[in-house]
Amino acid sequence: MSDDVLTFADGRVGRIRLNRPQAIHALNTAMCAAVLDALARWRDDPAVEAVMIDHAEGRGFCAGGDIRLLATSGAGDGDAARAFFHVEYRMNHRLFTFAKPIVAFMHGITMGGGVGISQPAAYRVATEHTRLAMPETGIGLFPDVGGGWYLSRLPGRIGQYLALTGHRLDGAECLALGLASHFVAAERLDALKQSIAANPQALPGLLDAVASDPGPAALLAHRDAIDRLFAPDDLEDVFTVLEADGGAFAAATLATLQTKSPQAMKVSLKLLRDGATMPTFEDEMRQEYAVGSRVVQRHDFVEGVRALIVEKDNAPRWDPLTIHDVTDHLISQIFAPLPDDLAWTPG
Repeated sequence: MSDDVLTFADGRVGRIRLNRPQAIHALNTAMCAAVLDALARWRDDPAVEAVMIDHAEGRGFCAGGDIRLLATSGAGDGDAARAFFHVEYRMNHRLFTFAKPIVAFMHGITMGGGVGISQPAAYRVATEHTRLAMPETGIGLFPDVGGGWYLSRLPGRIGQYLALTGHRLDGAECLALGLASHFVAAERLDALKQSIAANPQALPGLLDAVASDPGPAALLAHRDAIDRLFAPDDLEDVFTVLEADGGAFAAATLATLQTKSPQAMKVSLKLLRDGATMPTFEDEMRQEYAVGSRVVQRHDFVEGVRALIVEKDNAPRWDPLTIHDVTDHLISQIFAPLPDDLAWTPG
């Protein structure tokens, strides 16, 4: 078991508490394995009626996956990175298909892998401190852990906007978009968790009783513009529309996209296009694993981590350099299914 995640019974609830505050509870392989083990124990345990996911101390719920580990592995043989993805995606799928109710507390920073561990829950609680994002295109990756499934099912073209820009949503925006089921003031969380542990059968009512109105969702003021600007499925067409618009929002959005990995943006658009009609979440995970297995060893991911996380010069040198240099053939190679003996399985 990993000390980086605590799994224990609390009343009639199974608790998953992320406990790696020095890394904003970023997930590593051992943490994902520990969550899988706990879910296996609780699946048929009548004493556990629901599952609660939150974090211990620190300023965020979960900042994502262990990016440094992935980049180091990706620069070599990639084995450790693929092993991480395999276990993490099994955890995502197990949470998605778990029969007992799950409530996740997205309090503070909730990014990448934090989205993946919270979105499968039937109940997803945001607070005034929630900052949710899938910022992977900035490091040459893509919104995985089910991002192709969740983002493609958001209203209009907001999913495409979030996937490409990495825009951070606050609690009100999460609630408005359905990424959160409830908004609860942070000061009420501890009492709420105690109430749930004592009476998990009343979970929906307990959440409703303490939920509050966070006010308007700022991003929705740009809903019409986002739907229009991100209507195309081809990245080149998105850039053309943004360049021709002339408005302040389009100009700011274009400037943001110009800092992202061209390869990662094209991968992300295809991921959402495919994800919208993916038959099952298992199919989504299988495809994301194939894509991730290849992207993690390509130049842009290693370079993006160097520029934004390791050396922090914020000057990544992308290759291919422009969106026009990322060919359809390259994207097809990245998305090709893996051979059966290397493919992801739900376990």
